[in-house]
Amino acid sequence: MKTSLFEIFKIGIGPSSSHTVGPMRAAAAFVAGLRSGGLLEKTARVEANLYGSLALTGHGHGTDRAVLLGLSGELPDQIAPESIEPKLAAIRRARSLRLAGARAVPFEEAKDLQFHKDKTLPFHSNGMRYRAMDATGAVIADQLYYSIGGGFVLREGEAAGAHAKPAVKYPFTSAAELLKIAAEHGMAVWEIALENEKAWHTEQEIREYVQRIWKVMQDCMARGLATEGILPGGLNVRRRAPRLAKKLGESGSGDPLAPMDWVNVYAMAVNEENAAGGRVVTAPTNGAAGIVPAVAQYYMRFVPGADEPGLLRYFLTASVIGVLYKENASISGAEVGCQGEVGVACSMAAGGLVAAQGGENGQIEYAAEIGMEHNLGMTCDPIGGLVQIPCIERNAMGSVKAINACRIALREGSEHKVSLDQVIETMYQTGMDMQSRYKETSLGGLALNVIEC
Repeated sequence: MKTSLFEIFKIGIGPSSSHTVGPMRAAAAFVAGLRSGGLLEKTARVEANLYGSLALTGHGHGTDRAVLLGLSGELPDQIAPESIEPKLAAIRRARSLRLAGARAVPFEEAKDLQFHKDKTLPFHSNGMRYRAMDATGAVIADQLYYSIGGGFVLREGEAAGAHAKPAVKYPFTSAAELLKIAAEHGMAVWEIALENEKAWHTEQEIREYVQRIWKVMQDCMARGLATEGILPGGLNVRRRAPRLAKKLGESGSGDPLAPMDWVNVYAMAVNEENAAGGRVVTAPTNGAAGIVPAVAQYYMRFVPGADEPGLLRYFLTASVIGVLYKENASISGAEVGCQGEVGVACSMAAGGLVAAQGGENGQIEYAAEIGMEHNLGMTCDPIGGLVQIPCIERNAMGSVKAINACRIALREGSEHKVSLDQVIETMYQTGMDMQSRYKETSLGGLALNVIEC
């Protein structure tokens, strides 16, 4: 285990963890490298080149905006969403930007930011190259980055998890190992997650971060439930969460399935905020950011006996499940399709909800397996390259699936034929077999067959 809860759940901005958060972080890292290497003052010009999925759907995902902001030294977890438009307008109006917020250089967007739609780099579909030139035009810095999903970024030649961390107390590489360790030590999955996180953070820091991401999720839901209007991007998609919430509030509590309606609304509220570029938590990606908070809200509002300790169990368990997918498969829609985003989030929320309700370890593993098994093969085919259709509704469907997976596991017990490890491997193999047109390129599926209007 090399990935932390702090990394699985990142605070950032919409609409995409791989196309917005990752490129912004990469651009910021590039200019930070210029500064630390003593090259910032020598830089007279920079250029950015985007490849593969970043090029094909970058405009719809806001990658161009992310690059400009990242080169200016902005970071997705720190920038105020309301400041984005003024900052971008100033850069474009002046045709220049301040590298790392310090060094002003000209920036002609049409020339200095190139979308190479006909070229995909070999390591990952989300490739980008940043270059810096001096006053003579000579290249003084050249770095290739990959945005590998969930806001994670790798430099060329850098292995995933290459940055050394202290060893965890209970290392595992599979769900089977995790369950074995838990049985040997008489511990719950969430307790193992907590002990392992202590290798990198104090328990107080862990608990405070869980509270922080939950607060960001709640704030995001509240904004999504209160904000009406048309989402940006040209598809003229109307926000539906406020209207649906109002209808639910007016309908009373007689409908036994009303909690499921609220789950739909919570998930859609988050992803409408994400589509509008608002503050969200990658869970484990932006495209699937509505599922974990919607199921958490369901737990707190509709499950008898729900409390804050249960919420802590929920997030710790969900993070461990996310780590298993991140380290053994992928959470990138551009690599394995939407099964790696909505499918993984569904699996995380399903297992987390079992833990929140005091379920056994075997039931957690079972629920997580169900959550992915019934999302296998899901394509990533956003219309117009926007994280709107079908992404917003997919989060609602994924949330309801997660709750149902939890209920099946709690009723059935822990005996089942397909293991979580097997379904993770199957998901990855399916993603590798999937044609690239169905992996966040907007060249197939709904993106091809639905007219953009």
